Amino acid sequence: MLIILLGPPGAGKGTQADKIVNDHGLAYISTGAILRNAVKEETILGRKAKQYMDQGQLVPDDLVVEIVKNRLVEPDCSKGALLDGFPRTVIQATFLDKMLPDIGARIDRVLLIEVDEKELIERLTGRRVCGDCGGNYHLKFKPPQVRNVCDQCGGDLYQRDDDSLETVKERLDVYKKQTEPLIKFYQEKEVLSPIDGNQDIENVYLQINEILKSV
Repeated sequence: MLIILLGPPGAGKGTQADKIVNDHGLAYISTGAILRNAVKEETILGRKAKQYMDQGQLVPDDLVVEIVKNRLVEPDCSKGALLDGFPRTVIQATFLDKMLPDIGARIDRVLLIEVDEKELIERLTGRRVCGDCGGNYHLKFKPPQVRNVCDQCGGDLYQRDDDSLETVKERLDVYKKQTEPLIKFYQEKEVLSPIDGNQDIENVYLQINEILKSV
């Protein structure tokens, strides 16, 4: 079973991904992680990717897909895999489609977690981190007992730069530009399943589980 997980920043993909791979015995594949691992292990493809990464350039789509292909034939993927954060664009999706028959695989389902933009902004801009112990908080969902003070160590809480309102809006704009064409791409292939991500974690996962039962 090969599953693709799509959704905007703040949609809770990481939380749902953990549940999916644990309950369904799937390998978890994050392109960032496999790129770093390929570079660390100094594979042929990893050395090629490193040349681009060292220059601050994006790794070409065809090279990323080839690295994904190598990852999908590893033993822990025998029962299937969950792709998180890949593909990001229609070009990557097209490369992936052409590659999968080579390893006897196909995309079984694309899960799209949809969340209202207002909710996403509230989730992302409300996050706070302790500067001393690294504890995580949220102004709405997990507030500290004393405002801007860590419950655990008394350290000051701060907002990460990528959680500022301006940066969050930029991240969401990039997601829209990249992903909306990708959504249409998978809709036309009749493998896309939208999920209401405005609900709590458990209800979102119940929707996902119902979809995966039919795969």
